[in-house]
Amino acid sequence: MRKLIAGINMTLDGFCDHTAIIPDDELHQHYADLLRSADVILYGRITYQLMEYWPTVVKNPTGNPETDDFARVMDKIPKVVFSHTLKKVHWASTRLAKGTLEEEVAALKQSADGRMGDILVGSRSLIIALLNLNLIDEFQLTIHPVVAGSGLPLFNNIDHRAAFKLINTKTFGSGAITLYYEPLKK
Repeated sequence: MRKLIAGINMTLDGFCDHTAIIPDDELHQHYADLLRSADVILYGRITYQLMEYWPTVVKNPTGNPETDDFARVMDKIPKVVFSHTLKKVHWASTRLAKGTLEEEVAALKQSADGRMGDILVGSRSLIIALLNLNLIDEFQLTIHPVVAGSGLPLFNNIDHRAAFKLINTKTFGSGAITLYYEPLKK
């Protein structure tokens, strides 16, 4: 069965704020590699609309190999968007979710179409919902050496205690660190 991996960037004080961090070449390469290991990524509307930036980089490359590579990989990976307000999406590799989050994840995990790559989730709201449903198989939390002071905390509105086992770490030259955790199943 395919793993559902929640991956997200956070500040040192626990906020999810993409404007508080500065992604460098090493971070872009890290996330491009993560996307290559997956067959699909799940987004909420807000994160999806932020990610719609990347097709513009595919059309007009920056000249930076890591950034341009990330853009190409992001453009290709199938995306499923969960939204109550979006009626259609324009990114070719994207579809709106038809079922509930739980139904879509169950269908993707049981997919019999020969896919073996992981399922990624990169939206704060979906990570919270999936944690509350006990559906996350692995967390990849990239903590950046920045204190934002305010913003949206990742672990907000969690409806139960959750414990994790650290399975790996990765340190970046920027001082960021990715912590790999598996939830301890009850």
